[in-house]
Amino acid sequence: MSNIKDAFLNGKALIAFLTAGDPSLDKTVDYILAMEQAGADLIEIGIPFSDPTAEGVVIQEADIRALKAGMTTDGVFEIVEKVREKCKIPLVLMTYLNPVFHYGYERFFEKCEALSADGIIVPDLPFEEKKEVSEVAEKHGVDVVSMIAPTSKERIQMIAEDAKGFLYVVSSMGVTGVRTNIETDLSSIMASIREVTDLPAAVGFGISTPKQAREMAAVSNGAIVGSAIVKLIEKYGEDAQEPLKEYVREMKAAMRMQPD
Repeated sequence: MSNIKDAFLNGKALIAFLTAGDPSLDKTVDYILAMEQAGADLIEIGIPFSDPTAEGVVIQEADIRALKAGMTTDGVFEIVEKVREKCKIPLVLMTYLNPVFHYGYERFFEKCEALSADGIIVPDLPFEEKKEVSEVAEKHGVDVVSMIAPTSKERIQMIAEDAKGFLYVVSSMGVTGVRTNIETDLSSIMASIREVTDLPAAVGFGISTPKQAREMAAVSNGAIVGSAIVKLIEKYGEDAQEPLKEYVREMKAAMRMQPD
């Protein structure tokens, strides 16, 4: 059974994303453990892919670096295995349909189950085709996390009603990346979600500052931070552990405060 719910047991969840293999397999393990120690509640591990259509330049370039360094899907599973030797933080893999399809659905989710990977996010998997993946995933106790974009209320509710693990609420249309302002009416989206489910919902895409994290946590169950973390890893490389811990502590502390 997935442990994703544990991320939301002690208030608002800080969900941190990094790209597997950037800058190396062992450093990815170190950085996951460092962020967990600093207060992250759930870690999204990006499986690098050559055509990450939902990602902005920052994560695209991290994918390229990781692939050039030799990261593979099996390498990602090795990262999960090494993390699991040290901690039980909920882990969610983020990837695209192509790598999972080519690995083989059954084989992929058997591996997730064996290593206690809790969930998967597949940005290019349409809701209408979700069962192709979810039926195999659920058999192995893995939640397929649904993404909700700022679209019609009817579609929001259709996706939310069927969701597992947690809901990934997309703050803005477009690709991932740091944003100065987030102008989507997230309160309205959350109201639509709450009409059909009490599943935790966290907001991602563009969140990079403590103020933004605090504002997103105020209207949802948590904040998802990706590009800002990947930028820190790009900047500090093999020496990113302490900057990451400092950043995660600052973001987590801000989420405990009331918004301005």
